[in-house]
Amino acid sequence: MADAKQPDIVYTTVDEAPELASASFLPIIRFFAEAAEVDVQTRDISLAGRILAAFPDHLTEDQKQSDDLAWLGEWVKTPEANVIKLPNISASEPQLTAAIKELQGQGYALPDYPYEPSTDEEKQIRARYDAIKGSAVNPVLREGNSDRRAAQAVKNYAQANPHSMGEWSADSKTHVSSMSANDFYSNEKSVTLDEAQAGKARIVHTAADGTQTVLKEGVDLPAGTVVDATFMSATALDGFLAEQIALTKQAGILFSLHMKATMMKVSDPIIFGHAVKEFLKPVFEKYGDKLKAAGVSPNAGIGDMMARVAEMPERAEIEKAVEACMAERPPMYMVNSDKGITNLHVPSDVIIDASMPAVIRAGGKGWGPDNKQHDVNCVIPDSSYAPVYDETIKYFKETGALDPATCGTVQNVGLMAQKAEEYGSHPTTFEIPAAGTVRMIAANGDVLHEHHVEERDIWRSSSARKAPIEDWVKLAIERQKAMGCEAIFWLDANRAHDARLIEYVKPILEREGVADKFKIMAPREATRASLETIRKGENSIAITGNVLRDYLTDLFPILELGTSAKMLSIVKLMNGGGLFETGAGGSAPKHVQQLVEENHLRWDSLGEFCALAESLAFLGETKDNRTARILGKAADAATQGILDNDRSPSRKVGEPDNRDSHFWFALYWAKALAGQTDDPDLAGRFKPYAEQLEANADTIVSELAAAQGKAVDLGGYYHPDDAKTSAVMRPSETLNKIIG
Repeated sequence: MADAKQPDIVYTTVDEAPELASASFLPIIRFFAEAAEVDVQTRDISLAGRILAAFPDHLTEDQKQSDDLAWLGEWVKTPEANVIKLPNISASEPQLTAAIKELQGQGYALPDYPYEPSTDEEKQIRARYDAIKGSAVNPVLREGNSDRRAAQAVKNYAQANPHSMGEWSADSKTHVSSMSANDFYSNEKSVTLDEAQAGKARIVHTAADGTQTVLKEGVDLPAGTVVDATFMSATALDGFLAEQIALTKQAGILFSLHMKATMMKVSDPIIFGHAVKEFLKPVFEKYGDKLKAAGVSPNAGIGDMMARVAEMPERAEIEKAVEACMAERPPMYMVNSDKGITNLHVPSDVIIDASMPAVIRAGGKGWGPDNKQHDVNCVIPDSSYAPVYDETIKYFKETGALDPATCGTVQNVGLMAQKAEEYGSHPTTFEIPAAGTVRMIAANGDVLHEHHVEERDIWRSSSARKAPIEDWVKLAIERQKAMGCEAIFWLDANRAHDARLIEYVKPILEREGVADKFKIMAPREATRASLETIRKGENSIAITGNVLRDYLTDLFPILELGTSAKMLSIVKLMNGGGLFETGAGGSAPKHVQQLVEENHLRWDSLGEFCALAESLAFLGETKDNRTARILGKAADAATQGILDNDRSPSRKVGEPDNRDSHFWFALYWAKALAGQTDDPDLAGRFKPYAEQLEANADTIVSELAAAQGKAVDLGGYYHPDDAKTSAVMRPSETLNKIIG
């Protein structure tokens, strides 16, 4: 439950590996923060926490949980906000239903997820659950634009200790495939609202027989908002997928689909479902009605489908049909070759911003069903951002892999405030029920957008408000002035939405007298220019919209640093607060699996270390807390100590893991505080702790090592038991006695 007292810093409660790491690291943070009278509180934005908060009417008083996400949504709009935000699950449907099942097993009387609601009660339950799916957290918390970059210490370490890179061959068959027509890019329309059009818009579907259905009412659109609308043709999508399956088999390479079914929680699961049906087309043609009756949804993936088939009377027959179909198809890019988990098993298993850089870093290779690496057809149906990956692959075929020891860095300034662009489009995305016309109608009756659509087409609208756009450009100007390097607005003048943004960008740059310091380039051209810049050891700033912000802040860090989990991510909230994000969580599930099996957590908390230092420094400035500033500076020194002394976690059981890195961070932090001269009292306070930690280092490391190698029980995956988790993540009695 949320505390009544206003916190100085909120450290978010999340899921999977980052949350397990918090059980070890948060007690250390609180111990040190107490010296500056800094109150560090937690707020629960985990998937399980959000589920429980949504169903208080189904829980006992002891089980009820406050709606911490709603509380944070209000707090980030205040100047006092200071949030350290760890990666949380953006739940796909299979993840959501698995979490519900686990909570039910723990005694929470939650209703089942209704796949096909028929009663009003079931529709209401479905609506509550659907509000939790996908990226329900980030649009609420990101009340500001994004400044993401590699901390200098992290970049220095990566250059001194370069990670492995796969070799590229000029004759590699790996490539990107996208639709050339009738996708979101080609059908997009955009308008900037004037004062007369501002207000509550509505979206109306008119069927061929004249029947009108209001798809959405009360869409709040202030004056100056850039409003887009577009659709993807279902017929064109199916034809494209069928063609790519055939071409992939002909080429003798792996078939892969790269989507963002978490952030784009309405449109992309539908597209994913089209791919599942097309890949298993003979099976769905023959058994479609029976599969549907058994609750099979292609959108949930092959994994969910086969689990349901296992309960059907026709199990053997259908399993044989699936096996025969797969044998006729091209081999598939695998999530886990050992366990037979394919690219189409679970929609949230293959997230484009992690999966595409993995292929590129590996020299254009992906793992096949034979547990060997092969060239890949990277299928990205919509062509809006696919050119980024297409151009990257073409560039490396020409030039060979990037050298992490000498390459520069690409920073990012991202437009994301107030649910900007596609990531804010969930409430205004629809699968069209019948052929007809979709119109978006302004408050004054003007038709803003109109599209002729067919049944099953995917129509969506998104927007970007004036204030966030202007703030984004201002942040870009500040960043370029600080760095003095190349700065590119990744905007395509031939795309409807981007053309509207350019109309905002150019006048602001000219008014500020800095137009000569910036370039405006389409994503394909900007990709090549940025790669050429960093290959020379120079730096570039990518100034992008929300989706590209997500894609690029995985792509470039994975190439430069070997991971995107070590990025410094600062969100300057528009009302004066700060949101400090700690990196990506895409590999978190595998980390949890290893911990449960071997009691080894390889999650690297470097992102948390960087965010903590920034959060404390920000607190010191905004609340004139001198001690917090010193704590932040010392935390930076501790982070440098982790890198200089190679104290990051190893991947292998029996070697140092996440808990070891937390101990060393505590030691380096205490030593930095004991050695500083700005506050003698603070130095005196931490001197004995630094001495105790150093004197007992061998014992603590030995106790941490002794804990490894055995299976552990956390009491749950989505909703672990706090006491069990704490016991697993704090196994050193000596460290616990010193830190408390």
